[in-house]
Amino acid sequence: MKKGIHKVGRNDPCPCGSGLKYKKCCLKKGTEQPASVHSALQYAKRHNILLKGPEDVEGIRQAGRIAVESLNLVEKEIRPGITTDHLNTLVHEFTLDNGAKPAPLNYRGFPKSICTSINEVICHGIPENRVLQDGDIVNVDVTPILNGYYADANKTFFVGTPGPDAVKIVSIARECLKLGIEQVKPTNTLGDIGWAIQHYAETSGCSVVREFVGHGVGFEFHEAPQVTHYGRKGDGIRLLPGMVFTIEPMINLGKRHLYILEDNWTAVTRDGSLSAQFEQTVLVTDTGYDILTPFDDAP
Repeated sequence: MKKGIHKVGRNDPCPCGSGLKYKKCCLKKGTEQPASVHSALQYAKRHNILLKGPEDVEGIRQAGRIAVESLNLVEKEIRPGITTDHLNTLVHEFTLDNGAKPAPLNYRGFPKSICTSINEVICHGIPENRVLQDGDIVNVDVTPILNGYYADANKTFFVGTPGPDAVKIVSIARECLKLGIEQVKPTNTLGDIGWAIQHYAETSGCSVVREFVGHGVGFEFHEAPQVTHYGRKGDGIRLLPGMVFTIEPMINLGKRHLYILEDNWTAVTRDGSLSAQFEQTVLVTDTGYDILTPFDDAP
């Protein structure tokens, strides 16, 4: 979905992860802080990045479980002859039944609870009465909000029996996500993630969409930083434990260029080629990463 940036305020959760408001914690304490807290304050000030503490991580993980279970429901239901609106209703009702809310619904005017992107649609496809056909691929993107915490995940599914092009693009997109996640660890940078994805996609004869990116998530639907799926090794913000963000490479079988349909949401490949995507919400830990939306084929 379209992105926004949040600046830390006096009444926001403290970026050190204490669970207190910023004004009651590190703002009040000033500069006499351990190195980890000092780093958190610097990331909040310089990059608008709010690090997550243990309680926050657990909240995001619980929302992530609903996201994964939603995708599991979709996988069981998806077949030729059903509509994307049916999938929207399925996920919407499941989300509400589990005490959560669907973040996409009414977000900046988006009319549905999930995104469903079929074949040449890159992202932000709006569920409708279109009937899925044998051989289609469809990406389903879900973001539940549970107790104020957001988790974001998506998968691309085969509808019926896929053709060779569908198998190729879905396989490459899945591997791009895996390779990007494997770059997540302290001392690495956002550029390392982008480079790993771009290198694999392009050497496999595909392209990486550049207009849409991953993003911080947890306290809000979209937070800093932006996570591009292309880049150079060593470039960009250095990863720090407590960062939570999505990696969600959009990979095209043809060229990377796109256009937006008249609904102002649906992004489509300009050359009509297939596009696929996989997304996870990832935590940077002291030694590497922790996937907070761990579906079955996660790395």
